[in-house]
Amino acid sequence: MTGNAVDAGSVELAIEARGLVKRFDGFTAVDGVDISVPKGSIYGILGPNGAGKTTTLRMLLGIIDPDQGYRRVLGAERPTDVARRIGYLPEERGLYPAMKAYEAIGFLAALRGVPLKEGRRKGRELLEAHGLGYAADRQIRQIRQMSKGMAQTVQLLGTLVHEPDLVVFDEPFSGLDALNQGKLERMIRDLAARGTTVIFSTHVIAHAERLCDQVAIIAGGKVPFAGPVDVARDRLRPQVRLETRAQDGAWRAALPTDARHEGAFWHFTLPETGVEPLLRALIEGDAGILSLSIERAGLHDAFVAIAGEAAAKALEESAGEAK
Repeated sequence: MTGNAVDAGSVELAIEARGLVKRFDGFTAVDGVDISVPKGSIYGILGPNGAGKTTTLRMLLGIIDPDQGYRRVLGAERPTDVARRIGYLPEERGLYPAMKAYEAIGFLAALRGVPLKEGRRKGRELLEAHGLGYAADRQIRQIRQMSKGMAQTVQLLGTLVHEPDLVVFDEPFSGLDALNQGKLERMIRDLAARGTTVIFSTHVIAHAERLCDQVAIIAGGKVPFAGPVDVARDRLRPQVRLETRAQDGAWRAALPTDARHEGAFWHFTLPETGVEPLLRALIEGDAGILSLSIERAGLHDAFVAIAGEAAAKALEESAGEAK
């Protein structure tokens, strides 16, 4: 793994995994994944569909065992030993359609050791707090009578009802409309503010950019980057957007080779020497600066670049092995 992983010696970790490998019928779905998730953080696992995100999460949770590698979750080498301290929302949603909403939450709580009566009481409270209370008669409505968004909210509340120390979401925003996506983002922030560790997988980078302290990018079962979001973004140099009064002059020589002129603006990558020499050349060359903006790369651009580099490297290695 490359990138800036968390130093396990300096930060208390909720999850630590080293060299995780998982094969299915000869196919390597996860190939040497390292992940370190600090306690109380929001951590994103990013990657396209089929990259190995779900398999990685299932190994971390102990649902499946790795063929190779080491994992420690909430201090336990066997994740199943601390299952009652974990909340897990799988990508494949599933509730009993004949159950009422508060009963479904109570049932999920019981699976985590909460007495059924207590779980149902908490279920009613959570439904009320999230706008699905008695006023709308939704607590006693069967799951089959609820909209997809409401049913997903019920399952989400069932994931949190036992007040876990670690919450794991697999593609939690999938199928939610914009309003409910916003509600879920606020819920994730609230969980972290209370000290809960949140880890979620997604292929929609915007959610991770808004929420995550750190991310791991998975591509082809490997992790080419793991570390803070800002460090991932800094893998790409900032982009400059320049508008000048003059169309030509000696100042043009100061523009980098990737500069392109579109409409009234020049677009190019900020040179490694920084903006000061560029400004000096523009001013001394009478370019007549009308506007100049420097935009830092977004996480989406960084993800595309890092995943692309990893794919190209994998192809190179594959071609080398074939010779």
